[in-house]
Amino acid sequence: MSVDAATPTIHRVRVSRAELGRYGGGDVADLVHRSFTFLLAREPNTSILREFSLADIARYFPEYAKEFVSRR
Repeated sequence: MSVDAATPTIHRVRVSRAELGRYGGGDVADLVHRSFTFLLAREPNTSILREFSLADIARYFPEYAKEFVSRR
């Protein structure tokens, strides 16, 4: 087990109505959960910004928008 996996983190995620519509619609909690699954596949939890919006994910990972828009 890596040190990062054992280190709990807390994050504040802003989801605008526009982002909800663009990236998934429906349930906000489900969209945030799927977004963290996406992020954790690419970086440790301790590297994820403590506060961000879904648009920030797309800015750092352009494939996020492509993947999440295509899932709708």
